[in-house]
Amino acid sequence: MAEAHQAVAFQFTVTPDGIDLHLSHQAFTEIYLSGVRSWKKRIIGLKNSVITGVYPASPSSWLFVVIAILATMYTRSDPSMGLIAKIQEHLPVSQSMSNQCQTLVSAVLFSTMLWLLLIFTMRLCLKQLLSYHRWMFEKHGKMSTTTKVWVALVRIFSGRKPLLYSYQGSLPNLPVPATKDTVKRHLESVRPLMDDTEYERMTKLSAEFESSLGKRLQWYLKLKALWATNYVSDWWEEYVYLRGRSPIMVNSNYYGMDFMYVTPTPIQAARAGNSLHAYFLYRRKLNKEELKPTRIPGTVIPLCSAQCERVFNTTRVPGEETDTVQHWQDSDYIAVYHRGRYFRLRMYHAGRLLSPREIESQIQKILDDPSPPSKGEAKLGALTAGDRIPWAKARVKYFSSGVNKRSLDYIEKAAFFVSLDDEEQGGMADDPTRLDSYAKSLLHGKCYDRWFDKSFTVVYFKNGKMGLNGEHSWADAPVLSHAWQYVLSMDCFQLGYNAEGHCKGEVDSSLPRPQKLNWEIPPECEEQISGSLAVAQALADDVDVHVFAFEEFGKGKIKRCRVSPDAFIQLALQLAHYRDQGRFCLTYEASMTRLFKEGRTETVRSCTSESSAFVRALEGGEAADVCRRLFQEASEKHQHLYRMAMTGAGIDRHLFCLYVVSKYLRVESPFLKEVLSEPWRLSTSQTPLHVEMFDIVNYPEYVSCGGGFGPVADDGYGVCYCALGENVLNFHITCKHSCPDTGANKFGAQIRKALHDLLQLLCPNQTQVKKTEVKKDL
Repeated sequence: MAEAHQAVAFQFTVTPDGIDLHLSHQAFTEIYLSGVRSWKKRIIGLKNSVITGVYPASPSSWLFVVIAILATMYTRSDPSMGLIAKIQEHLPVSQSMSNQCQTLVSAVLFSTMLWLLLIFTMRLCLKQLLSYHRWMFEKHGKMSTTTKVWVALVRIFSGRKPLLYSYQGSLPNLPVPATKDTVKRHLESVRPLMDDTEYERMTKLSAEFESSLGKRLQWYLKLKALWATNYVSDWWEEYVYLRGRSPIMVNSNYYGMDFMYVTPTPIQAARAGNSLHAYFLYRRKLNKEELKPTRIPGTVIPLCSAQCERVFNTTRVPGEETDTVQHWQDSDYIAVYHRGRYFRLRMYHAGRLLSPREIESQIQKILDDPSPPSKGEAKLGALTAGDRIPWAKARVKYFSSGVNKRSLDYIEKAAFFVSLDDEEQGGMADDPTRLDSYAKSLLHGKCYDRWFDKSFTVVYFKNGKMGLNGEHSWADAPVLSHAWQYVLSMDCFQLGYNAEGHCKGEVDSSLPRPQKLNWEIPPECEEQISGSLAVAQALADDVDVHVFAFEEFGKGKIKRCRVSPDAFIQLALQLAHYRDQGRFCLTYEASMTRLFKEGRTETVRSCTSESSAFVRALEGGEAADVCRRLFQEASEKHQHLYRMAMTGAGIDRHLFCLYVVSKYLRVESPFLKEVLSEPWRLSTSQTPLHVEMFDIVNYPEYVSCGGGFGPVADDGYGVCYCALGENVLNFHITCKHSCPDTGANKFGAQIRKALHDLLQLLCPNQTQVKKTEVKKDL
């Protein structure tokens, strides 16, 4: 129990001579420094709250307004039109205050009220400006006069040097679409998937819903929209994520990968040293709101940053009916797993963040620690990988008190979770299947060596490769992707390594050793762990993963064909899926609604009548001109749907919320029940690459190869893609071995062929671009 003694500031023993009290100077020093750090954080938070609260104005503008009012009064003018005199009449002041002083106080009060009114007016104007979305529907490169004026006004009202959350008070609320518009768009989306009889039946169901129950449900939903900040997000988090009782491993969590072509150092502890230090630098910037507000690339349009609040110090807590997301304001340590043991590693010492070299030293101590796991500890993490109800019951029964509760608290309240893996992972130029193994390891590992409930788990492999596994309920992938790519950039281009591959710097010899956590796992709990592991292992074994880099051409070549890269890839996926399955299917493409306050995602139904007509024409051997025309129509339709989704006019979130209202009212809707039960046999998403963090021109090999997620349907595919610079496209494909009609490698081959066929159709006279010259020393 040595680690327990280190955790207290004093000890005492009772002797015949009285009480012998021993004070720990080091412990008291750490408590004092921790308190100082906490107060500094509070002061910074208070300062940022003031700055954000008065945005788009600045605190110093108050002084300008006061001076301006006093200056006009000095010229014997009354800019308040008698209001200052009125304030002076009702000012509760003592008799000792002179008349001149009373006038001054009244003028300052008037100036403050005028300043607050100006702030309110500017914020209201900015909110109205950000509600304008017509610019998104204009043709690329052709900006209307209205939009040009709008852009200028947005720049004027946006202020200078905004903090991360400065725009939050100016973002518009997500609008509730008209029921008839959503029903109409839904009918359009299912037309290519139904024959005439099925479509006629769906049309009748839609008309019946729209004319009767839909109006009642819409009224309640509009009422919620008036009251709540966002009428979708809280229900989406609760009912889609937190109330799910099946395993979150594979089904909900996602993964992110390291650089594809380089490994900065082969030393596991050194890679952890740099990247963990970078994560805490990112958290410091996040706490100080020094990160720039996220914007739509190439524009001044801000996106909602609310999801950034729960990146760190966050965990998902299981419950029998529903899980909850718990977030703590601060945490100065991380939880580390290695060879069945759990450790608590403090990241601060003597009031400062540990240097990369010191973190490397601490991680190496964990790697060299010969102590065996406690009884039942080795596979404890399997509880987070299995079904949620058994985990919730076990948590209450076995982890609510004593040493188990203390150790579990250390994990759940950690900044994030770290897993030190004994395997070597990462792709090789002569063995592309290594990428598949790498992705599977990040998606589920051994089912017990990750803590799937933490906001994210960073995995470090024996050969220096790393990756992450993210929990989905607290935020969407782009938020964690931003932090991940910041860490990758800092790791290589800012922190770096010495000639031997170790982190730079010196080590403070007085650093305390990482604290090994203790557990008392009874046999009944071990049985529950084994049961959860069996469930998780069956799920993991069923997942088929294929990752490949398409290096023949990238988005640069696609843009030269005057086509949206996303539309091009989505149509390639439609063509590949039709060739693979011989039919069209309901397709999910993730879009975002972060143009609105607390917005998360919306669905783009990528399988349209236009895309189906194009695929049929191409497969039917129609003339190239006809196919090109149909491709153009399908591409324009896809871009229109994507823009509609981004501007709050999607289909699925509105119908989802109407369904939730119907459940609260305990009324049945055959239309909503059928819509919500439609399977997504092709689920797709695009991983954003934050190009400002990397020098892709001079260092093209230093790019992350994206990430992926598990299949949504048992008989379907999950596809995540990422444009790596201008010349490479990366694809992550998942499906299930238990379905005889799907295969990740098989579908990958169809995607490759579809990409080539589409480029050949659109640009038949252009020569193939040579594969990108990149290093293959993974």
